[in-house]
Amino acid sequence: MPKFISPLLDRLSLRWVPLLGALALSGCSSVDYYGQLLGGQYALLSSREPVAEIVANPAQNPQLRKRLALSQQARDFASSALALPDNNSYRLYADIKRPFVVWNVFATPEFSLEPELYCFPIAGCVAYRGFYDQNRARGAKALLQLQGLDTYMGGVEAYSTLGWFDDPILNTMLRWRDQRLVAVIFHELTHQKLYVPGDTAFNESFATFVEQQGWRQWHQAHPDSAAQAPNQQVLKQRAEFTELVLASRERLKTLYASGQTPEQMRTGKQAEFEQLRRNYRALRDSQWGGTGAYDSWIEAPMNNAKLLPFGLYDHWVTAFAVLFEQANGDWTKFYAQAAKIGALNPDERKARLEQLQQAAAPQSAHDTKH
Repeated sequence: MPKFISPLLDRLSLRWVPLLGALALSGCSSVDYYGQLLGGQYALLSSREPVAEIVANPAQNPQLRKRLALSQQARDFASSALALPDNNSYRLYADIKRPFVVWNVFATPEFSLEPELYCFPIAGCVAYRGFYDQNRARGAKALLQLQGLDTYMGGVEAYSTLGWFDDPILNTMLRWRDQRLVAVIFHELTHQKLYVPGDTAFNESFATFVEQQGWRQWHQAHPDSAAQAPNQQVLKQRAEFTELVLASRERLKTLYASGQTPEQMRTGKQAEFEQLRRNYRALRDSQWGGTGAYDSWIEAPMNNAKLLPFGLYDHWVTAFAVLFEQANGDWTKFYAQAAKIGALNPDERKARLEQLQQAAAPQSAHDTKH
């Protein structure tokens, strides 16, 4: 099973909104698929136990107790300082005895970057289907390939139920370093605060901004914490790699809209993937000292579906940063304004976010001068 790699692609594997409470089946989903969702979620809920009891028990593993104690500091801070929901989510722990909680399967047509969408009663339409069992995910992927679709499968370490259940800290999350564990708790609780069905870029950018700003405030309040700030060089490389992939995706869109024959597009598609690899190697060798975290991903087989997750998590982050500044750093006002934008129709919502994004440009130029 191809695994999302650190430090960028593991972030892309984090988010999955399970479609629970959805007993009314949609036309595109089978009873069997919903059955595995409900069964998998029930098994997860059944394995939860209070974090406070584990931390207070000296017979428990010391490292487990230490990491869970940190999670509770972050959990308290999320509600007290960031005005995020104050409930029992992330105050429970579940060891599910496997490295991923679910596996996501993405698919696109051979000559398109538009994902196959799956629509559900709670989450709206999303660009993947999630499976609690890896073999089920592999089977679904194989069936999609038989239909001539490009496919990709990645493991997921954590997800949000949008407040429908008390989401636990999972053993899969404790493999992360402290900074990421703290930040993801902020991110997932943000989905409970505001979620717009069917608009992944809005939801993830919103949660990513809260995660980033929340982390900055956490770090200021806990300067002696072992949860250190992310390495700036790693962040720079992550951004540069994302830019390469997004540029490749735009060139592919142009190719697919060109009206060429299938054979010509098939040849052009493979040529573009090779171009992406050459661009990556050139960047790595000229600016990264010849080593890169994305070597295994870039050298593995490539298709449209593999490119889908890029850009979803930070597309509107700058817009939300401007909105936060306009709210004078008041979280309650910020959330209220974000909710107003979320309530707009898709075209109006996009226009408002673009307006906010553009408002950041003069400020960026001013900062550069100083």
